Order: sequence, then structure tokens, then C-alpha cells
Amino acid sequence: MANPVYRIIDANFNRAREALRVIEDFCRFSLNSAPLTTCAKQLRHALSACLSKLDPSQLIAARDSLTDVGAGAAVDNQLQRKDLRDCFTAGCKRLTESLRALAEMTQTLNPEVAQTIEKLRFSAYTLEKNIILFSDTAEKFKPVRLYVIISNNLPADVLPLTHQCIAGGADCIQLRAKDIDDDKLFALASEFVKVCKDAGVLSIINDRVDIAVAAGADGVHLGQDDLPIEQVRKLQLAPLIIGKSTHSIEQLHVACEELPTYVSLGPVFATETKPTAAPVGLDYVRQGVKELVDTGIGHVAIGGITLDNVEEVLKAGAKMIAVCSAVTGADDAAKACTALKRKISASGADYDR
Repeated sequence: MANPVYRIIDANFNRAREALRVIEDFCRFSLNSAPLTTCAKQLRHALSACLSKLDPSQLIAARDSLTDVGAGAAVDNQLQRKDLRDCFTAGCKRLTESLRALAEMTQTLNPEVAQTIEKLRFSAYTLEKNIILFSDTAEKFKPVRLYVIISNNLPADVLPLTHQCIAGGADCIQLRAKDIDDDKLFALASEFVKVCKDAGVLSIINDRVDIAVAAGADGVHLGQDDLPIEQVRKLQLAPLIIGKSTHSIEQLHVACEELPTYVSLGPVFATETKPTAAPVGLDYVRQGVKELVDTGIGHVAIGGITLDNVEEVLKAGAKMIAVCSAVTGADDAAKACTALKRKISASGADYDR
């Protein structure tokens, strides 16, 4: 009779590889994320390399699918899945369960292999977390087309502007309030977030991850000199949309390694909001959009964009536009948003990353 330990190892090895294939395909075909797909693939290959240290002939000889009493056994709703996300979640649970069984069984044959599998099990937990954090925020951010930045410290100005932008069709609004005491900033951010949530519009806080988390904002936008994204993720209480400013291809490459939800590409044109920042032009928009293909990371063109030049930016490949003074400096912020949103929609560009 075949060694039952080898039968258990063979069954769980197959189960783990099957689960990893589901996870890999979710990253590849649903998230369109080459980095996360690669992580899943590397874990699958690492598991295979680890198990190759056992005698493969004994593993295959121990397999007896025809007389396996577990074959065909089922419980209610065992294979029912509502959607692709359900399939991914089930795959993650199946993977870690299998790895735990493998670690315990291989301990009886080869403790070194068991130790490696234990490390892979914790890598699997981390991979699941990274995929969920990325996919949840990516899905929330994906429908955004018009992103408005309100750069103001006064509640009397910020909140009415927020209401106007929402009325005009803004999909996402960022609060950029500088030189304001923390207690006042938190109070303002809390009101800002509530207004956005009530309207179903995404709320982003500029720079301050602590304020974003405390106020319950949907996300935070980081500059080049702000906290690294890895540290921001340690502070979040729920998945945060994380944006990162980039001004060159080199900065874009570094940002992509951190897996933000989106990056900003700019300033495209000279802007009064940041007068000392040199414009990067439309070429960077073209290059940036091309570089982001197959990363799953979103993009937003920013800097000096107005109703008069927004079509140039859209033709350069941008699918989402961020504006500040073009809206907040207009006589009627709602009408300015509506006009911009109309041009973005008329471009016919589908935001498919």
C-alpha cells in the first residue's frame, strides 16, 4: 500500500498549484497587473522547486485517484461562486490550507523542505493582502474621469466649492490645504469627506495620510518627498486609494514598483498652483500612459489643464484629467466641471488599464 504521507503531500501539492493558478489568472486577466501576476507565478515556481527535493516517483506512485474515498464527496454550495472575486478568495483559502498540510506532512520526511513551505505559506498570506489592497482601490478609482483639486484652507470656501464640483460631475475631489493647524485641518477634512461620501464621490487628502485615515477619506495623494507608499499602507485602517506624483519616466518607474492605485503625470503645462514646477509637456503624458500598460496602475494628467487645452491632453492618451484653478477659479465651478466632463466624455476614451 502506498505511503499515506506521500498521498497527502501529492494531493495538497496539486491543490496548492491549482489555487495559485486561479490567483495568477485573477491578477493577469482581471487586474491586468503584470507585477502581481509575476508574484503569483514566482510563488508557484518556488513551491514546485521546493517539492522537487522529495522523490517525485514516490509522490506520483502514491496517487490513487480512482479509489480515493474523497473523490466526488461534496457539501452543499461547495463550488458555488458569485463572481470572479469569489473564485479568487476561495483560491487564496485553498492555497494556505494546502501549504499548512504540506508543511506538517513534509516535516516527517524532510524538515528543511517543511521550513521552506512554512515561509511560502506566509508569503501567500502577504500576496493575498497585496492583491486585495490593490484590487479594492483600483476598482473604486477606475470609473474616475474628472478629478478636481481644491487648494484652499478656508471651510467657508472649501465646502461650497466641493458641493459645486459634485453638482458639476466631478468624480473625485482632492483637498489640498497647506499651512493650517492640524485640529482645523482635521475638522475641515472630516466635513469634506462627509460631503463627498453623501454624494458618492471619492475624497482624497493631499500629503497627510494621518488626516486621511482619521477623517475616513477614500485616499491620500503623495508627492515625491512624502512618506513611502509601503509606510502609508502600514497606517491605513481600510484599503486607501494611494496616488503618487511623478514628473519624469525615472520617477514613474520608481513609483510603479510601489504599486500605487494611480500616478499623476505632470505638470503638463505651466500652472499657477505650482509656479516653480517646470512643465513636462504632452510627451510625458504619451510616454507615461505607454509605460503604465499592463501594470494595473491608473493615471491622471495634471497641471495647467483648462477647457481650451484639455482635448490636446486627451489626444495624447490621458483618460483621466485633474484640474485645479480651471474649476476653483471659475465664476461658476459647477458649470466649469460640466464643460470639462463633457469634453472628456466626448473623447470616447474608455479608461481600460
